Amino acid sequence: MRAASRLFSTPARTLRNSCRLAHQFSVGLQRRRLPHLYPEGKALFITWHLHGSLAVPLPPPPRKSSAGQAFVWLDQRLDAARNGPIYLRQPAVAQIVVDSIHKGVELTHFELAAYVVMANHVHLLIFPKIAPDRLMKALKGSTAREANRILGRTGEPFWQKESYDHWVRNQQEFESIRAYIENNPVNAGLVRTPDEFPWSSAGVEKSLDAARMSACAT
Repeated sequence: MRAASRLFSTPARTLRNSCRLAHQFSVGLQRRRLPHLYPEGKALFITWHLHGSLAVPLPPPPRKSSAGQAFVWLDQRLDAARNGPIYLRQPAVAQIVVDSIHKGVELTHFELAAYVVMANHVHLLIFPKIAPDRLMKALKGSTAREANRILGRTGEPFWQKESYDHWVRNQQEFESIRAYIENNPVNAGLVRTPDEFPWSSAGVEKSLDAARMSACAT
């Protein structure tokens, strides 16, 4: 938890007041769009969640929280949510999101570093190759349509419009964020080790290793 709380060092100046509007889930919880301009070669950490998955009003985080600490606090609220949609817990729906992430790689929208699909939110660490707002529009749009089709939902919002995004400053922060993403299921008490969770980059690597071992044995 101590390492996770130091994900980012930017002060959360506007966090406490706007946290009451928990559906505005982004840096400082301010309503905003993903940036059209992006620094070449920099990694981008993105989090988005299901529509209605955060209760409103949400109590404010502890005082004097940095942006990183406030983000971790909110992420824990998502992990511990007892109300609201948890569609991503269904394997078929989670697989839609995983497949769409890998489709983005195939389309050269981004290079993938890490991801995890939790019950009501997704963490993604990438190196964008196109404008982030474009790649997220494609990713969220296609997954929402397919998931709503499977769930028998028509004309209802699937994802919350706002997303949290953070440009990674250096290699140390990159490694911290990647570890945070892949350990999210462990910290949420779902599995003992990251590679036991199937809907993450850590779980995918375990499956690939098992497939390689099986191929070598035959």
